[in-house]
Amino acid sequence: MSKKFYITTAIVYASGKPHIGNVYDVVLADSIARFKREQGFDVRFQTGTDEHGEKIEKKAKEANMTPKEYVDMIAKDVERMYKMLNSSHDRFIRTTDEDHMKACQNMFEKLYKQGDIYKDEYEGWYCTPCESFYTDSQLVDGKCPDCGRDVYKAKEEAYFFRLSKYADILIDYIKNNDFIVPESRKNEMLNNFLLPGLKDLCVSRSTYTWGIPVTFDTKHIMYVWIDALSNYITGVGYDTKDNSELYEKYWPADLHVIGKDIVRFHTIYWPIFLIALGEKAPKKVFGHPWLLSASDDSDEGIKMSKSRGNVLYPDELCEIFGVDGVRFYLLHEVSYDNDGVISLKLVTERYNTDLANVLGNLVSRTIAMVNKYNSGVLVDKKVREDIDDDFDKTVNESIDKTVENMESLHIQDAVDSAFDIFRRSNKYIDETEPWVLAKDEGKKDRLNTVLYNLANNICKGAKLIYSYMPDTSDKILEMFSVDDIDLNTLKTFKIKDDTKVTDNKENLFERLDYEEVRKNFYKEEE
Repeated sequence: MSKKFYITTAIVYASGKPHIGNVYDVVLADSIARFKREQGFDVRFQTGTDEHGEKIEKKAKEANMTPKEYVDMIAKDVERMYKMLNSSHDRFIRTTDEDHMKACQNMFEKLYKQGDIYKDEYEGWYCTPCESFYTDSQLVDGKCPDCGRDVYKAKEEAYFFRLSKYADILIDYIKNNDFIVPESRKNEMLNNFLLPGLKDLCVSRSTYTWGIPVTFDTKHIMYVWIDALSNYITGVGYDTKDNSELYEKYWPADLHVIGKDIVRFHTIYWPIFLIALGEKAPKKVFGHPWLLSASDDSDEGIKMSKSRGNVLYPDELCEIFGVDGVRFYLLHEVSYDNDGVISLKLVTERYNTDLANVLGNLVSRTIAMVNKYNSGVLVDKKVREDIDDDFDKTVNESIDKTVENMESLHIQDAVDSAFDIFRRSNKYIDETEPWVLAKDEGKKDRLNTVLYNLANNICKGAKLIYSYMPDTSDKILEMFSVDDIDLNTLKTFKIKDDTKVTDNKENLFERLDYEEVRKNFYKEEE
């Protein structure tokens, strides 16, 4: 029986169209989910939309729509964008889904009955975009510590959750498990929040109506925490009375993939809710860095926002660079623990350097040489030299490095180590000079061996990049007439003798001119 792997992304807030930074979560998680499937895991991958709250209620009113009509429109657009980016998720959960809302109500009721939730009055500084209350000491220059916007004084009756009751259990769990990565996020949660002491958490609101009603006090709706965070268990059939087989199979989650700005919610509030419910905490939370936006004349990035006018949208980028071009850039530019930067110029440069020059050029050169020198047929004549062994050794080391990097969630390094195969393949062409061998009839068998070795290792590299660039991977294997390869036996893979390659002269990635890219991208504004 396959070992299970349950992976989730943070659910995106359905207040508007997601920008390229918002979708990084999904592309990152998808690459991990695909790789795990290729390794033979039984993978469950979930993503979705967070659809309640005061901000959405206001946005809907401005658009002259009901909140449900508004979130239906946004959720449809988000799901379309995820599908366009080739996300292989198994469920796209919405917090307006009936099964989710019912399970949330049951959870709230259970926590109230066992004394973990109580009613009181709240007074503090409130940030509408973040839907959060803050104390005087938490404000930064009198503004919201999370988004930097204005806050206002608010007072209301609310239900609270006793966070401090479970703090010691959570501290012990964090200290004794590889629960929060990178390490810097773990230290931040312990030293800045848990060890100084937790305050009880506001978990209901009564000043607006767009949310899940509290069953035993309908004047109140559930605040974002229980409603949004619990999607990870409701999406696999959690219920306070009778869990589904899906839940019993996949929970606890193996990995939550989230942005670094919401680590506190996922590593403090969320596991404490689960402990209180008598459920297991997730195994690991990866708080990844951000993708920042830069102007085209700078490499310095800042956070994307519509008010700054520095937002790039995935669908617009995909029109120019293709889906795999965008996926490659996202996965290559954001490291394990450092923010990445994006601009139209940077994407164009990376596209030309790695996709057009390294990969596209390699595949087209190789296909052309096999067609020109051996009528499009691959045959291993086994006339080997030391350079072939060195080539194979480098490729096999790259495979090992890629697997190791994926296991440790260093996805940027994994992409780079996979591309090392293509870089080494280009070097192998320069070292063996097939065009020189072709001029000597006595070197015919050596030429065949070189072309075969080259094609074989390109196919290994193509299989290795499937998780990052699935369409490109499939295209390359198809060009070499290779059926799917087993990732677990990739190092021993051999193309069958007399395999006929395509005679298609298409280049997978043509070089792009930045000025043309810029002109096409901003065509509506110029």
